[in-house]
Amino acid sequence: MTGGFNQDLLRIARQARGWSQTELSKRSGVSQANLSKLENGLIGPTEDVLNSVSEALGFPVDFFFQNDRVIGLPMSVQYRKRASVGQKAIERLEAELNIRILHIRRLLDAAELEPELSLPRLDIDEYGGDPERIAELIRRTWLVPSGPIRELVAWVERAGCIVVHCDFAALKVDGFTVQIPDMPPCIFLNRNMPADRQRFSLAHELGHVVMHQVPSPKMEDETNKFASALLMPARDIRPHLSGRRLTIQRLAALKPVWRVSMAALLYRAKEIGAITDNQSQYLWRQMSSMGYRRTEPPELDLEVETPTVLPEILRLHLDELGYAVSDLAQALRSSEDDLRSLHPLPGTAPQLRVVK
Repeated sequence: MTGGFNQDLLRIARQARGWSQTELSKRSGVSQANLSKLENGLIGPTEDVLNSVSEALGFPVDFFFQNDRVIGLPMSVQYRKRASVGQKAIERLEAELNIRILHIRRLLDAAELEPELSLPRLDIDEYGGDPERIAELIRRTWLVPSGPIRELVAWVERAGCIVVHCDFAALKVDGFTVQIPDMPPCIFLNRNMPADRQRFSLAHELGHVVMHQVPSPKMEDETNKFASALLMPARDIRPHLSGRRLTIQRLAALKPVWRVSMAALLYRAKEIGAITDNQSQYLWRQMSSMGYRRTEPPELDLEVETPTVLPEILRLHLDELGYAVSDLAQALRSSEDDLRSLHPLPGTAPQLRVVK
C-alpha cells in the first residue's frame, strides 16, 4: 500500500531513533523549522530534503510514502506505565509499535493464517462481570485438558493471534495488545520478563482480546482475574492449595507444575478461599523476608515459550518465496539492520499457505 508523503511516518521514524526535531536537524542538515512544518503537513518535501532525512534516519525514502494510519498506544499501556517514565521513551515505544504493525501487515500480504481454534468475543457485562466464567468458557471452547496449560503461546497462536517478543526494558511494560480491523490480534510481550510472568501477561492480554472491545477502568483487574482463572482453574488447583498446610516450599514445588510464579499461586490460593487472610499475610511476609517478592529463586525459572507464527511467516518469505534478507528489507521498506533487530529468525509454526 503506497501513496503520497505521509508526514506521520516521518515523526514515527524520528521517534524510533529517539531523536528530537533539533537532533534530526543537526544530523540531516534540514532546518528544524522545515522539519516541524513537514511533520505537521504544512509543506511537502523536496527530493533533496527527503534524501537528507532518509539518510540521517536510516529509513529508505519509500518508507515515508505508505498510506497506513499511525496508531497510538492501547489504553492498557496507559494504565500500567510507570509515572517516572519519560515522554521520549513512550514515543519510542509507540514508534516501534507502528513499525512492527507495518511489517506484520506487509508480511501477511503473502501468507494466509488458518486458525485451528475459534476466538470467542465475550462481553464481560453479558456474563455478569465474571472473568472466571469467561476463562472457563475459553478453556472449554479450545478443549483444553484439565490442569495446567503446558504451552500457552501455542494455544493462543492456534486461535489466530500473533505473539511477538519485544524489548520493553526501558518502559517496564509487561505487554499489550493491538486489535486492528484488517489484522489478527497482535500481542506484544516483554522478552526481558521471566517465563512465568510472560505466561501470565499473555493470559492477561488474551483476556483483553476476548472480553474488552471497549476499554473500561475495571479492565486491568478483570483481565488479571481472567488470567488467574485460565492458568489455574479453581476446580483443578484447589486440591493442590488446600487440604494441607501451604508453605513457601509447597509454592516452590507447585511453580514448575502450574508454570506460574509463586506469587501468582499465593494470590490464587487466597482468591479461591484455599487459605485464610492470616495465612496469606504470613506467607507474604515470608516471601518478602526471603526476597521472593522481587525475584523468585532462579533454580525455579521456567523455559521461555517461543512464538512461532511470525518466524514461520519470515521463513516462508526467505525459503519458499525466495527472498534474500535484502529483498525482504526492501519489501518492508526497512533497513536490513532494523529488520534483524525487530524480527526473530525463522522457526517452525502452524501451517501457512502462499496466497496465489
